[in-house]
Amino acid sequence: MFSGLNTEAYDRNYSDRDLVRRIWVYFARDRRRLTWAVVLIVALAIVTAVQPLIVAEGINQLDQNPSTALLVGLVLLSLLTGLFIWGANWIRRRLLVRLTGTVMSDLRLDAFESVINQDMSFFDQYRSGRIISRITTDTQEFSQVVVLITDIVSQMLSVAILALIIFALVIVVMAYSLRTLARKATRSGFRAIAEVNSAIQEAITGISVAKNFRQEAAIYGEFMVVNTQSYDINLRRGFILSNVFPVLSMVGGIGTAMLVYFGGLSAAAGAITIGAWYLFITSVDRFWFPMAQLSAFWSQVQAGLSASERIFALVDAEPTVHQTDDQQPGRLRGEIEFRDLNFRYTEQEQVLGDFNLSIAAGESIALVGHTGAGKSSLGKLIARFYEFQSGQLLVDGHDIRDLDLKWYRSQLGIVSQTPFLFNGTVADNIRYARPDATDGEILALARQIGDGEWLDTLSDGINTDVGERGARLSMGQRQLVALMRVLVQEPAIFILDEATASIDPFTEQQIQQAIDLILSRSTAIVIAHRLSTVRAVDRIIVLDQGHIIEQGSHASLMAQSGHYATLYDTYFRHQSLAYIEQVGQRRRAVPVNGDGYGQQQDVLHET
Repeated sequence: MFSGLNTEAYDRNYSDRDLVRRIWVYFARDRRRLTWAVVLIVALAIVTAVQPLIVAEGINQLDQNPSTALLVGLVLLSLLTGLFIWGANWIRRRLLVRLTGTVMSDLRLDAFESVINQDMSFFDQYRSGRIISRITTDTQEFSQVVVLITDIVSQMLSVAILALIIFALVIVVMAYSLRTLARKATRSGFRAIAEVNSAIQEAITGISVAKNFRQEAAIYGEFMVVNTQSYDINLRRGFILSNVFPVLSMVGGIGTAMLVYFGGLSAAAGAITIGAWYLFITSVDRFWFPMAQLSAFWSQVQAGLSASERIFALVDAEPTVHQTDDQQPGRLRGEIEFRDLNFRYTEQEQVLGDFNLSIAAGESIALVGHTGAGKSSLGKLIARFYEFQSGQLLVDGHDIRDLDLKWYRSQLGIVSQTPFLFNGTVADNIRYARPDATDGEILALARQIGDGEWLDTLSDGINTDVGERGARLSMGQRQLVALMRVLVQEPAIFILDEATASIDPFTEQQIQQAIDLILSRSTAIVIAHRLSTVRAVDRIIVLDQGHIIEQGSHASLMAQSGHYATLYDTYFRHQSLAYIEQVGQRRRAVPVNGDGYGQQQDVLHET
């Protein structure tokens, strides 16, 4: 049943003591509310325990000397203690709701901070739906159980004051004996929910692809499997935990029946007073209620502990990228050097071996090569998204591991192959790295690209809403916005993984103008897919299986008739003007049949 519910590599098992200690740190941040809540809990426990003593003594007094005044006094005193218990409970709950809300907020903030400070390898390894589940579902579950625990603690204090220690030990031992089984079942339940969240998140994110390939039934089937697994696991969890209450109820019922029977015989024989008998029965009842409640809510208690365990595991997850210093040497020139650098994603996936490359400040290079040659890895290492295993990566002569990471990345401009835009306006996305950028600055930069004609294609200029992930813009418009975001930032180092999606020639020309602007102002590393970009850079680096096999200008590499020339013929030649004109001449030279279809199809296939 538990197959497929694999733990994450960063998961840990915490003892109850460690979990309580970590949870206490969060509650201790709001000492004022916590202190008042504790005072009220203790006061409630004392008053709740004393109330039956008062009633018992009143019954004895009435039995010996019936009096209307005594009866009225007893009723009023009971009423006052009841009002106090109600009022104190109301205040206590308000304090605890606020306190718990603060704790839940702090937990989510710490978990989210841990996630955003992880390096990119963390997100490659772990599914986002499971991470989201820990930050949302688990923190919510934890917050719900805190108020429940305080109720139980309050009632348990009453039990302690009533001094029914022996009976308590019996119940606690029985409940504690089920702890391991309950924790395991609850932990598995959370993992099942995380799988459900992950499946939903993946299905919604990739719904357009699923619809394109008519795979709605397939993703529904996959979700049904995960959902059924979650149902079975949580059903088993509920069955295990729900058996605790009937067992303890049976024990408590037998104990109470014995006390009532023998106590009644003693009261009838005059061995004890009726008030003492009432006090004992009431005490047993008040003892049994919190113990029964504890057993009934044992599943929620274990859920809270399991949830906090998963949250703290995420908070404690260590990034693999480690900085050894926090140097901030000033504005970077952009000089980059790889020295005998070795990098691999896994033990079986060596990407770069003893890699050496020097890039001068202000120089622009294009990285070309077949898939898997190491092009994207170089950009990710310069961006410090991954940790290399050995060698050095120097920026302006400084080891990249010695630089303050936040400061260093503030001087990088990165555009991925699929530009990501946040929900908001075009202007919001452009000023993402520079919130102080004015609309005037943005418009001035925009007019340097095709005289700003691309803005005319937007319904409301820079105030156009881009939609979720930029869905309301074309791919070309998204690329332009992403490039503008880098332009307004004015980075010292520019990393571009060019998009491979086809766009119209007009937009491509504007994109190239934006790229040229950035190339003229920064050290640039471009993973090139456009012929125009390859020709615009200062140097072309040809990679094969993590090694540089050729480098130089476009003309010099073509003259060598080597690996680059082969890549050019494969990937770039069809973009050249000469090739397009040649295809046009060949099409015009082909005679047309009656329907003009068969021979034209052959010509297109050849090209």
